[in-house]
Amino acid sequence: MPSEVFNETDMLLQWNKFAQKMTDTGKRLLATYMQMNDPTLNGTIITLELPNQSTKEEFLTGCHELLGYLRGKLHNHDITIEVVVNEATENKYAFTPQEKFERLKQINPTIELLRKTFDLDV
Repeated sequence: MPSEVFNETDMLLQWNKFAQKMTDTGKRLLATYMQMNDPTLNGTIITLELPNQSTKEEFLTGCHELLGYLRGKLHNHDITIEVVVNEATENKYAFTPQEKFERLKQINPTIELLRKTFDLDV
């Protein structure tokens, strides 16, 4: 089996291409998990950090196709994927308009000035 050397940039390029392929074919859940955090590379071990155990289990059930894809595209059959659960990295998702506005304010505080200037509702 081939085991060519590759770097993290090559791996990330193929990782993102596969995530886009999953999105295009309607497998958005796997693509979402893949894009939560950038994976890191240590030798031939790709480590992905996910926010909780259930996300990890769902990702692992669907990652066999990803593993085959990466092994083929990177010409290295020694590649393995390791998933680490880090609950501290779990993002709080904004659902209500007020939560979305607060999140945007964190990103760009001048949005509050825009809201006040034009007397906009949230």
